[in-house]
This record gives sequence, C-alpha cells and structure tokens, in this order.
Amino acid sequence: MSTAAGATTLATRRSSRLVAWVRSWRAGLVPYDEVAEEVARDEEHLVADAPGAWTDVPLREGLTAFSKLTPDQIRLVLPAPGDPRGLPGPGDFTGAALIAGEAVIAGELGLIPEVRSHTSGSGMTFETVLWRVFPLPAGSAPAVPITVSEAEGELNLVLAEATNTLARLDIAQWRPELAGALAAIRRPDSANELPPGFDPRSRRLYARASVLDRVLALADEVAPGGAVNGFEAQARDAALRPLAAACRGALVAACNAPLI
Repeated sequence: MSTAAGATTLATRRSSRLVAWVRSWRAGLVPYDEVAEEVARDEEHLVADAPGAWTDVPLREGLTAFSKLTPDQIRLVLPAPGDPRGLPGPGDFTGAALIAGEAVIAGELGLIPEVRSHTSGSGMTFETVLWRVFPLPAGSAPAVPITVSEAEGELNLVLAEATNTLARLDIAQWRPELAGALAAIRRPDSANELPPGFDPRSRRLYARASVLDRVLALADEVAPGGAVNGFEAQARDAALRPLAAACRGALVAACNAPLI
C-alpha cells in the first residue's frame, strides 16, 4: 500500500459514525440490530453511565437511550480549543468534549468516546472504546446548524488556499504522503460510508472531509529529522489551522444534515 493510500485509510472519527448510523436508525431507515455493528466495526465498544445501568454495558444495549429520540435531536460536535461551536455552556461535558475533540449530543445526554489501549499476553495491542454518558445542562440551546452548502463552500475555499501554501513549502520533502493524500481528496472513493437517508451532496462532502481529516492527523505530526525550520513550521500551521476548522465544519454539516 502506498503512503498516500495508507493516509486515507486511517480510522474515521467514531462520533461521526455513531451519529450517522443512530440518526438513520431513528428515521426508520436501518434496523436497530445493525447500528452497533456498523459503529464498532472491529473494535469493542462499551457505554459507561448509561441511564438505568449500574455498570458498563455493550454498545448495543446502550443504544436504547436513543430509542425515543428523533434524528434531529442527535448531532455531531467536533470542538477544538478556541472553537467550542455546538457545545452547551461550561460543565463536565463541555470540558471533556474539548479534550476529546469529538462528542455526540443526543437529547438531554452527551456522549464522548474514550479510547483505551491494551496489550495481550502475546504482545498484541488492541483498543476498546468506552462511550461515557454525561447529562447536559438544563436549558441548553441547540447550536445554529451550518448547512451542507455553506460547509462545502468554506472547505473548497480554504482547501485551495492551503494547498497552494503547502505546495510553496514543498511539503513532499518532509512528509511525502501528504502530497499524494491531498491530491486524493479531490477524488475520494468513500461516498458510501454514510448509511441510508443522506443525500448525495452530504455523502460527497462527508467522503471528502473524512479523507482530509485523516490527512490532517498526519500533518499534525512533527516533520522527521528537523527537515522543516521554524518559519516553515509556522507557515504550515497557519495554513492547516483554518483547513482543520473547515474540515470539522464539513463533517458536522454532513452528519447533521436533514435526512431524506
């Protein structure tokens, strides 16, 4: 597998998968029995502090907390330091969501995934995901939604500017996989990652933003061997910061879009 291909196969955000599949289920478009499997894939997912539960429960059982919600009551939030869009007021949930960088709001509850790494007796490393449930502050106002059209326009604009900046910095000299992966964003092949109910435009935006999200995870790493000087590193960060914000906005808009 090429380095660019490897960059685009990193895991998508778990919260985006949970929101997309639970919303589709609550719209009656996919059966309940499929949701936990599609969200967890090859990982073990548990839910902590689920309503009515005294211990951690499997994700399939924890999903019953969504059983009376409508799709519009379930939404994705991808906050970052200095960008708390979509979060309620100060509190335990908001603080944890800012640290995690992703969260799910479901009616009066908030969920945040905690990834735990384990090493087996044979030395193999594996992960489990614990969805921790938080009660949301009373009277939390819903965030003003960003439309798919708005998010797509913003992503296109910022991506063009960032690509030109990164090209001038010759990023291939210190992070070759980024050059190929950035090109791959223009022709993503993952438009079918969303479940039934999402329109084609939301699917295209989600596919593109998901690839970009994985690329940015690579770009966030320090250049190997000190190949980038301080000025170049600052220029790179200045280019990637608005791109990361636009990417988060695109994922949120796609996953929270009205279902058809």
